[in-house]
Amino acid sequence: MALAGPDSGAYVYDTSARRLLFESRGDTPHPPASVEKLYTSTTALIRFGPTAQLPTTVLGVGTLDTHGVWHGNLYLHGGGDPTFGTTAFINATYGAGQGASASQLADALRRAGIRRVDGKLIGDESLFDSLRGGPTTDYATDPEVEGVLSALAFNRGATGNATGLHAPAAYAAEQVAAALHTAGVTVTGGTGTGVAPPAATRLAEVRSPSLSTLLRLMDTPSDNYFAETLVKDLGAYFGGAGSTAAGAAVVRATIAQLGIHISVVDGSGLSRSDQTSPDQVATLLTDYVDSPLYGVLHDALARPAQTGTLAERMGGSAAVGRCVAKTGTLDFVSNLAGWCKAAGGHTLAFAFFNDGIDVDTAHALQDAMTIDLARYDDGTPAGTPAPPPSLLATLTTPTGPLAPTAPTAPITPTGPTGPTGPTGTSGPTGAESAGSAGGTGGTSG
Repeated sequence: MALAGPDSGAYVYDTSARRLLFESRGDTPHPPASVEKLYTSTTALIRFGPTAQLPTTVLGVGTLDTHGVWHGNLYLHGGGDPTFGTTAFINATYGAGQGASASQLADALRRAGIRRVDGKLIGDESLFDSLRGGPTTDYATDPEVEGVLSALAFNRGATGNATGLHAPAAYAAEQVAAALHTAGVTVTGGTGTGVAPPAATRLAEVRSPSLSTLLRLMDTPSDNYFAETLVKDLGAYFGGAGSTAAGAAVVRATIAQLGIHISVVDGSGLSRSDQTSPDQVATLLTDYVDSPLYGVLHDALARPAQTGTLAERMGGSAAVGRCVAKTGTLDFVSNLAGWCKAAGGHTLAFAFFNDGIDVDTAHALQDAMTIDLARYDDGTPAGTPAPPPSLLATLTTPTGPLAPTAPTAPITPTGPTGPTGPTGTSGPTGAESAGSAGGTGGTSG
């Protein structure tokens, strides 16, 4: 740490012996960069629970006749799933089966008994606001997020040739209409965007992988898009608004319940207005060790010489197989925080924050310190003294809005006559046409 200079800090705590091993400016706040994702992950685990899944739903206003014709509009309602897209995109980006696909949703609607839609398919992204980035770009699209934020994002918010305020939702509706056509369901009225009426009926639904899987997809590679989507999910489901600001407020309030008071303005750590100290991060990690959520976060973090942002670091060292950590990088900011199961059997929580030095130098120092932690053995048996109760373990994990639901039952046809509802085949006021296929890209955060 002397080599790291005066703008760096570190904190190492032996969670087994319940004692501080090392501290250097441990209470000085720094930009956490992507170490911020530890706070986003923790809040999501406490609020949603590790088995929660984010839904993408087809709702309907109208009737189904005996020939399988739906008379009325369908609404494609986004529930904030960052994985929703084509099967090919999901498999290439996240791994086989690691997302909810348009083809699965089309098959589910066909199983509900619908063969033709005499109406529109309307994309509904109203769960979130229409701001496409985070605070570092004044909420405009941010290439560092590597996607366009939307509650109804398709292939990470691709818009194709769609334009207008709700372009991501328009493109998603178009792509799902194409998937329906492939599944043998024709939409005669085209696509658009709007908001599903409160009385709309749920007809079909697909869900994201479990939150524990989403956290692995986020934390191991340090995916900014997942983090910024999840913070909006937190705002939408628990903060009264699907905005970054509302989600960040939920994170601050939840982490404060653990006795840790931090500055949070986004989900990914891209903003330098995010501020936390090494001792706060290590305190969070210490509290995890005796919590049932420990294994979930532990499995989500990168592993030296094996996975994610640590795949090319600490190869052949004692840290391999013993340590996991979350990296964080901005210009002249490099952080590393995680756990090591030391050679002596003790679990060590650590946080290294290095500001004002180049990233390569910071990595060399962090790697050397982490390897030393992996080798640590003070000769005392692990597991003593008895740990105090974990605050994480005392917080109630809700099962509310995203608890698993029963499959949608087939709709009972009402007869061969036309629509009885007021919507007919017309779209909502201000609906936009979707564009053709396309995508977006960006650089790593």
